[in-house]
Amino acid sequence: MELKGKIIQLLAPQTGEGKNGTWKKQEYIIEIPGQYPKKVCFYAWGDTIDNFAIKEGDEVTASIDIESREYNGKWYTNIKAWKVTKEQAQQASVPAAPSDPSSWPTPGDEVKPAAKEDFDDLPF
Repeated sequence: MELKGKIIQLLAPQTGEGKNGTWKKQEYIIEIPGQYPKKVCFYAWGDTIDNFAIKEGDEVTASIDIESREYNGKWYTNIKAWKVTKEQAQQASVPAAPSDPSSWPTPGDEVKPAAKEDFDDLPF
């Protein structure tokens, strides 16, 4: 499953000692856009924290696993990221003006209309 959105908060890293040695965990809050934006907390574990290098404000796609477990009659859900990719900023494709002024159009130049197949007749 994937979550796409903006990282709005990094929670304090957590560390501890387990039977296999020291562990660390970092939680992130991602805001998923939409008519009613949703905030979701997911976490990274171990060395993946440094590999992801997530900062507040990053637009990311997080590939996640969701798992629930029972403890003392209550259920707890974890959302663990196994891959996070940062989205590249979308740049508008505006053609640059020619740098040579002699190639600029002048008043009276004939303007060719776009080919008919460049347009579709859908109203939306």
